[in-house]
Amino acid sequence: MRWPAVMVAICIGGVGSGHAVAQEDGVPNLAAMSARLTRCWQPPALPRGNPGMEITVQFTFRRDGSLLGRPRITYETRSATDEERIIYRTAVMQALQRCAPMPFTHGMGDAIAGRPLTIRFDDRRTPPKPREKRAWLTTTTL
Repeated sequence: MRWPAVMVAICIGGVGSGHAVAQEDGVPNLAAMSARLTRCWQPPALPRGNPGMEITVQFTFRRDGSLLGRPRITYETRSATDEERIIYRTAVMQALQRCAPMPFTHGMGDAIAGRPLTIRFDDRRTPPKPREKRAWLTTTTL
């Protein structure tokens, strides 16, 4: 029986690193794997006012938590420039390298080995709202 790709949404996370091999006190489920990938993600530095982008990558883990084959980018925000796409592709690949090998428990390693995973990194940033002076609302007493 072939399982379909597993979707796990990843948003902007903190900094972290995980280097270990499969063990009993490792990553036991998809939620823990998602949390670990979030800690490995470091959003790229962008110029002020840049809206950021979404990027989706598909990859597969081996039983021992190492990556099987090369990760493949399956989606990027349409409005992103070629330069932004390269910056984000590099950041995604660095996040996967920081997290691999993923320290799966033996059961999780057996369950996830060879199955394609699709992860969405969402780094859309809201631009700061301009501060406007509402002089027309200021009341003055004459």
